Amino acid sequence: MSSTKAEQSLVVLGAGVLGLTIAYLAALADDVSFNIKVIARELPEDMDSQAWASPYAGANWSPMELGGRDERVRKWEEKTFNKLWDMIPTGLVKLLPTKLYTTQGRDISDLWWKDLVRNIRILSPSDVPEPFKAGVAFDTVSVNPAEYLPWLQSELVSYGVTFERRDVRSLDELRSLVGPNGILVNASALGSRSIIGVEDTKLYPIRGQTILVHAPGLQECLLVESQPCGPKAEEATYIIPRPGKGQSDTAILGGTFQSGSWDTSLDMQIARGIFDRCAALAPDLKSAESRILKHNVGLRPAREGGPRVELERIAMPLQSTHDLIPWNGSPASGHDCEQSMLVVHAYGFGPAGFQESWGAAEEVLELMKTQVALKRDT
Repeated sequence: MSSTKAEQSLVVLGAGVLGLTIAYLAALADDVSFNIKVIARELPEDMDSQAWASPYAGANWSPMELGGRDERVRKWEEKTFNKLWDMIPTGLVKLLPTKLYTTQGRDISDLWWKDLVRNIRILSPSDVPEPFKAGVAFDTVSVNPAEYLPWLQSELVSYGVTFERRDVRSLDELRSLVGPNGILVNASALGSRSIIGVEDTKLYPIRGQTILVHAPGLQECLLVESQPCGPKAEEATYIIPRPGKGQSDTAILGGTFQSGSWDTSLDMQIARGIFDRCAALAPDLKSAESRILKHNVGLRPAREGGPRVELERIAMPLQSTHDLIPWNGSPASGHDCEQSMLVVHAYGFGPAGFQESWGAAEEVLELMKTQVALKRDT
């Protein structure tokens, strides 16, 4: 058997945490030589743009319901947690002592994530503030998107990956770049709802409003277990300290969880509620050392039924019953109609993009490698 690496053209659509992590693993693949290009409307230098979600993520690992119900998602979570934990010495990841408070009694044996986090224990009643009834302490991790995303990009550039800023409206636009034998990774998040050729109407936004603070006194993460229904269902209370080489001692205060809301405007009444709820948990927020740095509003890219990570062959050029596909400058021919584009979708992670990124990216890489091997054997 030849030891020569197979060569493969790869276009990654989207430069959020999923797209960059997938490109990173592909660049390091030891058995396939991927020629990688990342195409995105927003790139890591666009940290103030509200048109993408990654800059506004809490970017910690915290327990979420889907991981307890879906074995595939649980594996993504476990692989990502372990990867980020191993990255703590780099300074890009913060070891984060955490306390989770709940209005219900809590038995550790009921927690699907009890063997995933480190140093888990039930809090004594004296360590649980009113009005909560119980709590759990454990060690987890957080990253700072403002440093983590540019780090991923810089690593990719050092491996020869190229970047192009482009607002893609239709998969047809990428035909010439992907080529007849290339692979497209679609990591376009909410963009997959409107990109022609994907048009996934299962995607929906979850509005998140947060406050970035400088608070040297906050060194542990505090979480309140969310209420799935009732008048506070859209509230999410959390304090997430972050690592930071350029800006230290920062934390994210949250937040909201407003499913179906596309509103990216700032609501100062909501901000007041966020700050007051967080200050009740951490009075240090009202100290003279603490100060508000920024208010954030972002849209989490959620999807009915959970994330979509799967392979699809899409006929090219795109066909439509409504005959309204935009012209991309390349007239269709009979030969073109026989072609197809190999697409690996990776989107719809909602609030869990960072904490599922390495595990999901590993699955995407395996899907691509399988296709490369099949092509080589035919």
